Order: sequence, then structure tokens, then C-alpha cells
Amino acid sequence: MGVLAVPLWIWAATIGALLLILGTELVLGIRSGGHAVGMREAALWTAAIVALAVVFGLSVGWLGHPAAAGQFFTGWLTEYSLSLDNLFIFVLLIGRSAVPRALHSRILLLGVAAALLLRGIFIALGASAISRFSWILYLFGALLIYTAIRLAVSQRQQDDKSADGLLRVIARFVPVAERGDGARLLTRVGGRTKATPVLFLILTIAATDLVFALDSIPAIFGLTRDPYLIFTANMFALLGLRQLYFLMRGLLSRLVYLSAGLAVILGFIGAKLITEALADSGVPVPVPHIGTGPSLAVIGGVLVVVTVTSLLAPPRRDASENPPPDPPCAVSDQRLAAGG
Repeated sequence: MGVLAVPLWIWAATIGALLLILGTELVLGIRSGGHAVGMREAALWTAAIVALAVVFGLSVGWLGHPAAAGQFFTGWLTEYSLSLDNLFIFVLLIGRSAVPRALHSRILLLGVAAALLLRGIFIALGASAISRFSWILYLFGALLIYTAIRLAVSQRQQDDKSADGLLRVIARFVPVAERGDGARLLTRVGGRTKATPVLFLILTIAATDLVFALDSIPAIFGLTRDPYLIFTANMFALLGLRQLYFLMRGLLSRLVYLSAGLAVILGFIGAKLITEALADSGVPVPVPHIGTGPSLAVIGGVLVVVTVTSLLAPPRRDASENPPPDPPCAVSDQRLAAGG
């Protein structure tokens, strides 16, 4: 896999465009005084982000890098599909909090911004590690195959437990006020500065996304080794995630085969990573090469099958009818402050 020679000014322009998008959304949200995002608004923003991603990918191909464009689309589609799994946890965290619904959009926006920063660091570290230690590819491949097996066997219960454990850890280190203070992130209580429930929720969203990135970042390294393409694929996937939350939270429970589909995708990419590592090591045995086109076909085909079969399947009982035990620090402001 080749790596694009991306000059520093393009990196700067990309990050500047990202900050402009995030800043515009934040300013619009503040001027509106905070409001619950409706389906129409969410659909328009989602369509706009998807259109931007498509234009970006086509522009890469138009500039003379068709292979890189294919890698971007494959990586973006993979990250977007894996982000759907994140949404289940976000729905769980936000739905159990006592934060007003009008602030949910701002919380997701700031949480996504923090997650992008953390993922950027993770991508840089991963690219540096792969360039120095080729055996990392075997580790990434094994991690993806293990995650695929876990998804196929345990579905979402393990992810829910991981989210609950993460909440407890953050609550131990971040002092949280008992009550909210509007949209403020920090407040003074008894002469001490404490995080509000809003800030606590932002931190948990960013931290939860980073935990999931331990699976998704290795996955995209199996599709491209180009740090710029990896970053932009993650950027567009996460930018669309916030509005997708409002657009699909009612439909997420219908995607009953999503975990199975993601297991197939992660297993496929994990095997692809290991075969590429074997080929790079020069083993004297024939190793199959899976190109970008077949990878895109497999991932896209799996997602289509998952979506169609899930929507055709009889509706399952809503999890809200029989919710799991409330995680400490997530149900109310009082319990947020108590830390469990």
C-alpha cells in the first residue's frame, strides 16, 4: 500500500476545515440557546456530511490517485459502520443521564471533537509503530479477529459492561457536582471547582469512543497505511456520527444483526492484515492479495445484507422495556457526584 505525499499545508487546510465545521455547529447551537434536534435537521446535516465525504473521495481520485480514493471510501465506510456500534453505547449513556435533552447536541459535538483529537494521536502513534515494527500488523490482525469472535459470541452485553466500568473509573478521578449548572462545563461548589454533569458526559463519550477506537483504528490500518487517508476517514465518520445519533436512535434497535455483520467485517480485515504481514515478510509460500476493490465489495455487501435482513426480521422487544441495571454515575446528577 502506497502512502500519499501530503504536504503540510494540506494537513493544515484539512484540520482548519474540520475546526470550521465544528465551530460553526457550536456557534449555531449556542445562538439557538440549545434545542432538541429533530429528524429533519438531523437528516439534512447527515446528508451534508456524507456529501462532503463523497466529494472529498472523488477529489482524491480526480487529482490522480484513484487507488487512494478507493482506500478512502473503503476506510470511511468501515469506520462509519463501526461507529454505529458506538451509537448504542452513546444512547445508553445519554439516555440514562439527567442532562436536559436540549443540551444533548452540544454534548455530542464536544464529545466528538475530543474523540477526534484522541484518535488523531492514536493514528499518529499507530503509523509510527507500523513503520518501525512490522510485527505490529500481526498484533492488529489478531486483535481484530479476537474482537470479531467476541462480537459474534457475546453481542452487546460485554460492551455495556465495559461502558459501565469506564464510567466508574472516570468518576473516581473527576469530581462531579451534584447538580447541573445549565450548559456550563465547570461550576463552583463549596469553594471547589467541579465538573458539571454536562462535562462528565462529554468526557465519558470521548473516552468510550477511544476504547472503541482500539478496534476501529487497527481495522482501517488493514485497508490503508496512509495516515492522511486514515485521519480523514475517521474525521468524516465521526462528524456524521453526532447527527446520525438523532436520526437513527429510534432505528438502532432494529439493526439486530449489526454485531454479526461487524464481526464478519472485522474478521475479514483481520485476516487481510495477517496475509499482508506475511507477504511483506517474504515467506516462501503463496499469500493471497486482497485489493481495495474486493475489500470495498465485501464490506459494502455485508452492510447491505445486515440492513435488509435486520429490517425484515420481526421486531425484538425494546431494551428499554427491560433495561439493564443503571450504571453508577449515569442516572442522575446526585449519583454522578457520588461516583457509585
